[in-house]
Amino acid sequence: MRTALVIGTGLIGTSAALALSQRGVVVHLADHDPGQARTAAALGAGTDEAPEGPVDLAIVAAPPAHVAGVLADAMRRGLARGYLDVASVKGGPRRELEGRGLDLSAYIGSHPMAGREKSGPLAATEELFEGRPWVLTPTRETDTEVLNLALELVSHCRAVPVVMDADAHDRAVALVSHMPHLVSSMVAARLENAEETAVRLCGQGIRDVTRIAASDPRMWIDILSANPGPVADLLTDISDDLQEAVRALRALQSSDADKRHEGADGVAELLRRGNAGQVRVPGKHGSAPRVYEVVAVLIDDQPGQLARIFADAGVAGVNIEDVRIEHATGQQAGLVQLMVEPKAAPLLAAALRDRGWALRQ
Repeated sequence: MRTALVIGTGLIGTSAALALSQRGVVVHLADHDPGQARTAAALGAGTDEAPEGPVDLAIVAAPPAHVAGVLADAMRRGLARGYLDVASVKGGPRRELEGRGLDLSAYIGSHPMAGREKSGPLAATEELFEGRPWVLTPTRETDTEVLNLALELVSHCRAVPVVMDADAHDRAVALVSHMPHLVSSMVAARLENAEETAVRLCGQGIRDVTRIAASDPRMWIDILSANPGPVADLLTDISDDLQEAVRALRALQSSDADKRHEGADGVAELLRRGNAGQVRVPGKHGSAPRVYEVVAVLIDDQPGQLARIFADAGVAGVNIEDVRIEHATGQQAGLVQLMVEPKAAPLLAAALRDRGWALRQ
């Protein structure tokens, strides 16, 4: 791939353009808002000048509701040898393109499983897709050349290609992305009118659950409008679980010992199922989840504290597998939880104590 055209210079489009530009691909940028394309160009993502002729690959990074229209226009104008979109739903856009009577041999659907709570070109980064799955949904009609161009794009972005059927993809993202976002928003909505004294008690758990609820509502309306059926089916299942949880919790309030026992069993079963599902979430680098030991370090909220901890861990020869930070309420301090291999935990703890760090048991 020598040339590319990115149509839509938001977070995903600009991030892909940055990655391609860094790999020596000449990238042209287009957007319904010319100012946004100019911003992406100023960031080094490419040029906002139109290509003189057909490019190797056109990448459509428009909202799901507009993908088919933008693709159809680009294909009729002959802007590229191959066409690809990065929308978060795949079945609907393809069926709409088929309904327009277009030859889809030059088209392949795709979806990079990456994103941020922020949107727009200023939030973009060339590392956004690194190590993340990038779904490709070719069909029997897809030209081999177009599939190879798509694989080259994924490689340039340092993502991991995953080939799926379009409708299977839509059911999958409903489960692992779209439904969780709505559930996160529902939990966060409980905080909107909560008493300030209650909100001040928020800890890491509520932060984890509500983090993705900070995303742009307009973007998510577009996404959910393109995949409503599978998401609604999953929410129906969750509704059944919620009703069972309410019934079990009400039983725990009963003065009848048998009912309390039944309620406890119901809550326990729900928690058990949650444990069973959680352990299926892929671990580091997509591998099977592993159990790490936690070394908890108390730190002040001062510049350079994290860098010092990581440097001291490096001197001790210990690799930090993961890290979490809990901030103390009303204090300029926090707790850094360093996840390491179990056999490395005693070594790291001893090394950090020797260097003056305070550890929590």
